[in-house]
Amino acid sequence: MVKFFHHALKFRKEICIGCSHCMNECPTQAIRIHGGKAELTDNRCIDCGKCYMVCPVGAIIVEADDLSRIFDYTHRVALIPNILLGQFPEGVSISQICSVLMEAGFTHIFEVEHGTRVLEDEMIRMMEQKELPRPLISTFCPAIVRLIQVRFPMFTDNLMLLKAPLDIAAMYYRRKLEEDGASPADTGVFYITPCAAKIAAIKSPVGEESSPITGVINMDFIYNKIYTKVKQGLSGKGSCCLPAMQPLQPEEMVWSLTEGESARMPGRTLAIDEVSNVIEFLEKMENEEISDIDFLELRACDQSCAGGILTSGNRFFTVERLRMRAEEAARGNDSMIYDTAGDSIRDHSDYLNEHLKVTQIKPRAMDKLDEDMEQAMLKMRKVQEIMKDLPYVDCGICGSPTCNSLAEDIVQGKANVNQCIYVQKRWEQEGKLQPKESMEILKEIWGEDKF
Repeated sequence: MVKFFHHALKFRKEICIGCSHCMNECPTQAIRIHGGKAELTDNRCIDCGKCYMVCPVGAIIVEADDLSRIFDYTHRVALIPNILLGQFPEGVSISQICSVLMEAGFTHIFEVEHGTRVLEDEMIRMMEQKELPRPLISTFCPAIVRLIQVRFPMFTDNLMLLKAPLDIAAMYYRRKLEEDGASPADTGVFYITPCAAKIAAIKSPVGEESSPITGVINMDFIYNKIYTKVKQGLSGKGSCCLPAMQPLQPEEMVWSLTEGESARMPGRTLAIDEVSNVIEFLEKMENEEISDIDFLELRACDQSCAGGILTSGNRFFTVERLRMRAEEAARGNDSMIYDTAGDSIRDHSDYLNEHLKVTQIKPRAMDKLDEDMEQAMLKMRKVQEIMKDLPYVDCGICGSPTCNSLAEDIVQGKANVNQCIYVQKRWEQEGKLQPKESMEILKEIWGEDKF
């Protein structure tokens, strides 16, 4: 099986207890249990992080870059999303946050949402092109892009082939530093991420050869580092001006929240967050139960990026803080401290527009049973035959999340029909299988310790 994607989620088998929580929670059925341990199926995983959230023993981790990696570069840029700023409670100022980041070793700090300024213009231009399929689907959330690739491949043509705001911000800042005389080889751009999917997208970008972002740092690590120093009074007392930029507009401050994009697009638009809700909606679209929608903003996390698995604060408070900040900015009272030079990202719009689009995003169907169409059809019929022997209860005792996934595993040579507990008991009654043999099969799936 070809490994389609880089995955930020890593399974630590030495810690895994084989509880199957992750297998049952995974929205793309990417996890199996074998030998009492959870195993990931690479081509199905979308790095949404649902497994990470439900693991009771911390056997699933998110693999990102170590902060020390920034010191490989002379010019060290921290790309910060507004979600990071919204994590902190009242009493922690934005200038303190930025000061601690500078003290940690960064030489420049830049808000990701500045990238939405150029992106929004291009999105609206695309919305005005009537020949493009409807609904157009935002590519902001990389977990959703992968979900469509592997589970809803018929909608890949609906994806807006545009870079995300973080890529645009990275391209701009690299260009800005280069114009100021910095060598590209000496510039490291590091994104502070609220989720695993963005790590995977940066390490293995979809629709482009490479990412303009050098590395990715977990937001929960950065949050704890900043908050600890500020609370202890050890750092972050000074003021810190952000780079010479025009302040973010109120609508840019909330772009990463639910309805952040859809509220800016013309026509009939919908915003749907949380991956199970997205799947339910796309299934209705697939069955042609929903039509006449111009634009879809789909996000894998509840409350969008505020609910990312690497955030530390309560997602509802984060949303409230960011919306309040946007309201204050609309009244001309933004608390962010900016350098007064007032540069605008639109001053570089010609360069950014030239590099704004990505190539065609291709389907990577997780249910592809064989590369050869004839063989795939034969295997599909075999799956249907196997399903006649299975109970349709989706109990998961076989080590696969559903009866259908077990049938697919069987035709792929990864499982056996006797892994089904119902088949075992039936065969025992028919004298085809001894109870001792059934027990050995269960031990192979769930491990010796459970018996």
